[in-house]
Amino acid sequence: MAQYHLDYYATLEVTPQASDDEIKRSYRKLALKYHPDRNQGNKKAEEKIREINAAYEVLGDPETRKSYERLRFGGYGRKSDFAEEPTETIDPGIVLEAMEKKLWEEGRLEIFRKMMHDLALVKQELANIREATVAKLGYDKFHEETVKRYAKDAIAGIVTPEMEERKERLLDVALNMMLSQGVDGRGGPEGADWVTRQLAAAFHRGRVDGYCEACELLYVRR
Repeated sequence: MAQYHLDYYATLEVTPQASDDEIKRSYRKLALKYHPDRNQGNKKAEEKIREINAAYEVLGDPETRKSYERLRFGGYGRKSDFAEEPTETIDPGIVLEAMEKKLWEEGRLEIFRKMMHDLALVKQELANIREATVAKLGYDKFHEETVKRYAKDAIAGIVTPEMEERKERLLDVALNMMLSQGVDGRGGPEGADWVTRQLAAAFHRGRVDGYCEACELLYVRR
């Protein structure tokens, strides 16, 4: 099965360096070319116009374009300029796993960096964790299970509204990318909700792991 990631830039026949105006002009040209009124009964044109609209929905907005750039899969399945679509069946599991890994990393780095810029916060978290660990085990150590349990509540107080907005943009773009590649769970709205939950869970796991890493980095056993 092909390990392939749909390239929205290739769909709109522009390069990743294209300006916003270039993307808009190319979209208008392609939308006119594949418009249903000009291609009545043409199934390929119907599919193409859906792909074009999906790509422009992401790349046509500067903020969602930034999110897309963060979620592109590096060298994973990228195709050269305007290559033909692959004929092999895409493995939805591989595509979803790759996206979950990317979102996990985004969540991990977000919290880790936030905490490293507020060492007083980390020290306070460590004090709370140490107290809970001693109460549970009878001695002081970095007990990952206890830290992760603390992380779930602590993260809510660390995350800012701006961080939540960024997360929601990333998840929205990630969902769009998954659905465009056939990763839709059981299909329909229910399937889309399932995919959204998987992506959100991956991001949250990253936040928890980032919290644990920050605490472990500054932990000193007493």
